[in-house]
Order: sequence, then structure tokens, then C-alpha cells
Amino acid sequence: MSIKKTTPTCITIFGGSGDLTKRKLIPALYNLWLDKWINEKFLVICTGRNEMSNTDFIKTLKEGVDQFSRRGKADTKEWEKFSSYIQYKVADFTKEPFYNELKTLIQKFETDASGTVVNKIYYMAVPPQFFEPIARLLAKKEFNTDKENARLVIEKPFGTNLESAKELNNCLLSVFDECQLYRIDHYLGKETVQNLLAFRFANALFEPVWNRNFINHIQITVAEEIGVEDRGNYYEGSGALRDMIQNHLLQLVCLIAMEPPVSFEADEIRNRKVDVLHAIRKISKDTVHDFSVRGQYGPGEIDGKKVPGYRGEKNVAPDSGTETFAALKLYIDNWRWNGVPIYLRSGKRLHDTFSSITIEFKPVPHQPFPEEASETWQPNLMVMNLQPDMGIRLRFQAKKPGLQMQLNPVDMLFDYSDTYASTGTPEGYETLLLDVMEGDATLFMRADQVEAAWKIITPVLENWLSTDPASFPNYAAGTWGPQAADTLLTKDGNNWIIMPFKKNNHA
Repeated sequence: MSIKKTTPTCITIFGGSGDLTKRKLIPALYNLWLDKWINEKFLVICTGRNEMSNTDFIKTLKEGVDQFSRRGKADTKEWEKFSSYIQYKVADFTKEPFYNELKTLIQKFETDASGTVVNKIYYMAVPPQFFEPIARLLAKKEFNTDKENARLVIEKPFGTNLESAKELNNCLLSVFDECQLYRIDHYLGKETVQNLLAFRFANALFEPVWNRNFINHIQITVAEEIGVEDRGNYYEGSGALRDMIQNHLLQLVCLIAMEPPVSFEADEIRNRKVDVLHAIRKISKDTVHDFSVRGQYGPGEIDGKKVPGYRGEKNVAPDSGTETFAALKLYIDNWRWNGVPIYLRSGKRLHDTFSSITIEFKPVPHQPFPEEASETWQPNLMVMNLQPDMGIRLRFQAKKPGLQMQLNPVDMLFDYSDTYASTGTPEGYETLLLDVMEGDATLFMRADQVEAAWKIITPVLENWLSTDPASFPNYAAGTWGPQAADTLLTKDGNNWIIMPFKKNNHA
């Protein structure tokens, strides 16, 4: 397939001297440029409050590319060409004077682009308290008037609860149209996440059994070995429920559970996702305990090394009640999924690092085999691994070699890195930044999606905020979380399935 370059593009990154720009945005743009996706008429304006020369700034960006790019260290000549498109501006983006200077820079770029259409992207890589002032100042200086080509990108967290999310939506929609807003969730840019749509809707084999008649339950796990590292200040005001469940995991639920779309148009896909969120059974405040579990890690051992508990981490209160683990049980009340439990869990300082979606199918209605043949029988499983390794594992029963009829579970494996070893897998931010440049909002959250997701977790959040977690810490670092998370499933006759995707690891 031939690569279609984007139209001329000017990207302004608010918070351009921050970690996100260094670790994610510039490495992603550099890779897009190397792969010839970006037009030769291209400009990146990075704003920051740190006093430094353009040369010193470019040097720090190269350090970021060398350390964080999927390609490794930047080629010197290629980097020199790419970095010539970057300008650093020391600015206070909460004050009007900077926006006058910015308008002059963009107008000059448009003039140099010889009158062709120019994409103007404003990326808010800043803490949430700056979203509203930046959006209002952009509108005041008429950066929002080009409805087709002016786009505002907003990083998470998008609100801290339902009310703050609504307020932010109302503010943004008062100065920009919905079609100009790109609420970014980097999880949705991952190759395997996007592969869910292809897997479900491009294959006749699976969709007929993708419903309550054949599926027993669904599990989604996002596990991390690491603790909060240097993010204690942020995490204290967030916690696992807000940080992971409300956005990442609920978006995965949407992709797994949505109805087949009529087309791949952005709003058609997003409409089907919102349908799922609206169909999720609301958890009442009195039943929060039956449908949710929270945890906080204490001291433990990871890879043979002792690690502190959450309350011993930097910038964390010694009596903190913030959860570092959250699990939910959800039901989707529609014809396709009625009665099928969906279990979500996410936590830090767990035994392993991986993200996966596991589908457990119902048992066959009748087994004609002799009793001894089925001693090792296990349910059919489909495990879709999202990270760190990407692939799909299908577990089914087969006859064990020998003179007797004995069944044994075996795996059929699709390893993404083996199949596409020569092409290289783009990072999530590469996919999403290219989509912004092309004006494709399919993988971005709409205002109603954000609010619907907050409505689902609000009763749980309110209950947890109003109740002292007397049992914290309730799991040791290096384990799989609190015992109550196991009980959440065992009381339904199910268990958490731990099958990290490892190369050459066939069960």
C-alpha cells in the first residue's frame, strides 16, 4: 500500500518542554517522518517556561528519541533534517501576549505553504488545570475559526469525576466544535487494540459465537510490576479506578462488546461504543461492595528485591487511602450480553506486567468421551494480549497422542512480532498523531463517551471516597492483589486466568 502524506501541518505543543513531549510525542513524530507519512511542509512549535536556547532544547529532544524511540538511537543526518522543523518558544501560555506571537508564526507558515490547506493542531501536553485557560485564549485569539483544519488535542485525565468532566466538556464545546476536539487515550492507539475490530468484524469464524449463548465470562487485566515511581503527587489525587478503569479498561470493554458497525466512519464506531456504555448496568451505592474491590500494595518483593509499600513511596501520605488496585464486575444489559459477567482489574506492584483480554467460552453441552479422557479438560479460551507482547492465543481440546482417547488442552498462537517482524510496530502515539493530522476521530473519545464512562464508576468512586479503607495495605508487592479480588470471581464459580503471552510458551 502506498503511503499518503498528510497535508502541510503546524503542531503547537503546549508543555513542549515536559516529559510527555520528550518521551512520546517527538519520538512518535520522528518515526512518522522517517516513514514518510509527514508532509515536507511541517512545523512543530514547542512552548515551555524553561529558559533554554533552541539548540539546547533540540539536544534534550534527541536524548528522548535515543532513549524512548522504538527504533533506538536517532540517525545523525536524519535527526538534523527532522529537528530543523522544530522551534522552541519560552512562553507563559496562560497570558495573551504569547498567542499574538503564535499567530504570527502560524500565519508565516501558512504563507510559506503557498496557500495550500494547512492543518493547525494545538496539543495540550499540560496538567488538567491549564486545559480551560488555553482553550479560551485560543478561542479569544480566533485560533478556532477554521472548523475543518484547526484541531485541539486533550490528554487525560479528562476530569476527576462526572461533574468536572461535564464542566470541561461544556467549556471546550463553548469555544470549539466537537469535530475539532480530539480526547486522546494512548491505549486505543496500540496495534492489538485496533486489531480487535479487525478480528471481530473481518472474520466470519468468531462473530457468530460472540454472545451470551457461547461465552461464559470476559476478563480484562492490566497488570504492572512497577509502583508509582515519581508520580506520587499525581497518583494521590487519582488512584487506579480513575487512572485506568474509567478510561483504558472501559474503552476495551466497548471494543469487545460493541455491535457490528455499518461502516468505519468515526461517528459510526463511536456511536456503537457509546451504546455499550449506556447498556452497562449501573452499580447502586448499596451494592458497591458486591461489584468492586480496591487494594493498596504494602512492602514486598519484586524479582528478588525488596520494595516499599505505597505509603512508603515518595510524595505519598503515610496514611494514604488511595487505591493502587481496582477490580469491577460489570453486566451489559442487552440481548447480546445479558447475564455475562465482565471482570476488570488493574493494579500496580503486581506479580507480572501484561495487559490482556480473556474470553472463556461455555462448556460443550454434552461430552460423549469416557470419564478418564476428560480428566484434563479445560474450557475453551481466547486470550488477546495487548502488551508487552502482542498476540492472540486460542485454547481448545485435542486428542493426546497414544492408543487411548485422552483429551488435552492445546494452544493455537498468533504472535504479532513474528508475523510482522519486518515491518516494525508503530507506537500508539504514532497512530493517534497521524489520525489527528488526517482528521480521523475514530480512536478518540467523544464528549458523551467520556461522561457515560464517568457515570459507570461514579457510585463506586463516591463510596470509596466516603469510606475509610481500614484494611490498607491489603496485598503485598509482587502478588496478584487482594484476596477479595479472587472472591469477586469465585462466588460466581469463576477464577482469574493468568496466561501472560510469552514466545515459545505453549501450554
